[in-house]
Amino acid sequence: MQAALTTSMTFRYFKQQVFFTVVRLSALLIALALGGLIAYIVANGISAISWDFLTLPPTDSMTKGGIMPAILGTLYLTIGAIAVALPLGVVSAIYLTEYAKQGRFVRLVRIGINCLAGVPSVVFGLFGLGFFVVFLHFGSCILSGALTLGILVLPTIIGASEEALKAVPQTFREASLALGVSKWETIYKIVLPNALPGILTGSILGIGRAAGETAPIMFTAAAFFTAKLPSSVFDEVMALPYHVYVLATAGTHIDQTRSIQYGTVLVLVGLVLGVDLIAIVIRSYVRKKKRW
Repeated sequence: MQAALTTSMTFRYFKQQVFFTVVRLSALLIALALGGLIAYIVANGISAISWDFLTLPPTDSMTKGGIMPAILGTLYLTIGAIAVALPLGVVSAIYLTEYAKQGRFVRLVRIGINCLAGVPSVVFGLFGLGFFVVFLHFGSCILSGALTLGILVLPTIIGASEEALKAVPQTFREASLALGVSKWETIYKIVLPNALPGILTGSILGIGRAAGETAPIMFTAAAFFTAKLPSSVFDEVMALPYHVYVLATAGTHIDQTRSIQYGTVLVLVGLVLGVDLIAIVIRSYVRKKKRW
């Protein structure tokens, strides 16, 4: 009996070690793949990085000069998308979690949100083209692109915000309501501050996706080339993802612009990481403040 028990425990320990080894190897493989990708981009793009590259517009059929209009265009579109998606996403999550009667309708809405999260980005681009550009007559501009990207990242933000709101203990709500605080004040002053770190996590994911998408802005906002900076939300802009696509596929001197392509990708990665870092710092500050 003792021998059988020992054998069973040994087998369980062996299975546990195999599982942990597979998990560690998977994490290591992902880290190596990410590190190798970043190292490859840096090795091929660092030679193109200079002050002129970051501050001048493209020249000579985009074979020389810089990418400053594309950097600003990407920032405009990303900030606009988050400004559209974050309030709508949080409000939608509050309604679904706190106010909506849980039933078939809410389940269908959540299924729809999950389905939208998996829709290819080109579909959102065609929707933006048909609705914002053509039907609403906005034309190809920053506004159309930001609204399209906002809809693109909206399911991600709704999902993350819902999970963050659900993670707030129900006892917090009950204690607040028991003290005579209204439901909205409870949500605004108790639930939202505690859920804010999780909501910001969803925002970080949305920022990364919005900044790196090409198909939606190709139909709604991005210009093949423009040296001037936008003066309003109804102007077209260059954008880093579309600029890379143009240089790599539709340019007249593809081989000559290879270093510019990698340099643009490197700037895009750095821009996304920089914006994400700001959001992470804000999230960390909120968490520390909540502990205090």
